[in-house]
Amino acid sequence: MNAQSKIEAAAIPAVYTAISAVMEHMAKEGIGKDRRNTQQGYNFRGIDDVYNTLCGVLAANKLMMLPFVVEKEREERQTQKGGVLNYTILTVDFKLVCALDGSSDTVRMIGEAMDSADKSSNKAQSAAMKYAALQVFMIPTEGDNDADATTHDVAPRQQQRESQTNQRDEPRMIARAQWTKLTELLKATSSTADPILKHFKVKDLRQLTDVQAIKAINQLEDKLADLAKSETNRAADPAPANGPDDIGEDSIPY
Repeated sequence: MNAQSKIEAAAIPAVYTAISAVMEHMAKEGIGKDRRNTQQGYNFRGIDDVYNTLCGVLAANKLMMLPFVVEKEREERQTQKGGVLNYTILTVDFKLVCALDGSSDTVRMIGEAMDSADKSSNKAQSAAMKYAALQVFMIPTEGDNDADATTHDVAPRQQQRESQTNQRDEPRMIARAQWTKLTELLKATSSTADPILKHFKVKDLRQLTDVQAIKAINQLEDKLADLAKSETNRAADPAPANGPDDIGEDSIPY
C-alpha cells in the first residue's frame, strides 16, 4: 500500500506540488491591504505588493506565471463631469509552468480598468494578474475585497446620451488621443501644422475642436495612403510617370 501511494504521488505533475507549496507559504505570510483609496475610503493591495511578495516565492518553488491576452474589449465612457474615459476589459490566460518537469496548467482571469489617457490596457493587465495570483494561491488578507486605487464616477448611459445630444451644438476641444494621432501623422507625412492652423484660424493644434481634428486627421491619412501608394508604384517601376511630388496642396490641403 505504501509503495502504491509513492507511485501515485510520483505521477502527480510537479506544477501542482509547486502551486501547493506557494499556497502554503502565502497562507502564513499573506499580503496586507496597506494602500489607501482616499476617494472611497478603503484599503487595498496594489499590484506592486503582489509582485514584491510573490516573486521570490515563485522562484524558490520553480513556478512561472506566463500571461496571454486572449480577448480585448474597449469603449469610451463619460464621467459625471463630461470627461472621457477609456474602458478596457481583458480576458487573460495565465499558464502556470513548473520548471522542474515542464508540467503546466492554465487559469483564466478577467481584468477591467478605466483611464482618462492611454493606460487602461496596462491597468487591466495588472488587475488580471493581481486577482489571478490572489485566487490561485488563496492569499489571505483582512478588510474589504475592493482593490482599485482609483474610482471613476461614470454617468448612466441614458445621461450620456442626453449629454451627447445637448453637446451637439457645443463642440468639444481636441482629445489627447486625437492630438497624438495628428502629430504622428504630420511627422509620417513630413508635413507642417501651418496649413491646418491657417485653415481653422487657430494658433495651436490644441485649440482645434474634436470635429476639426477629425477632419485634419482624415486629410493626413489620405495623404499618407497616397504617399504609400506612390512608393509602392516607384518600387515596382524604377521610372514611374508620376510620384509623390505630383500630390498637390489642392487635393491634400494638409
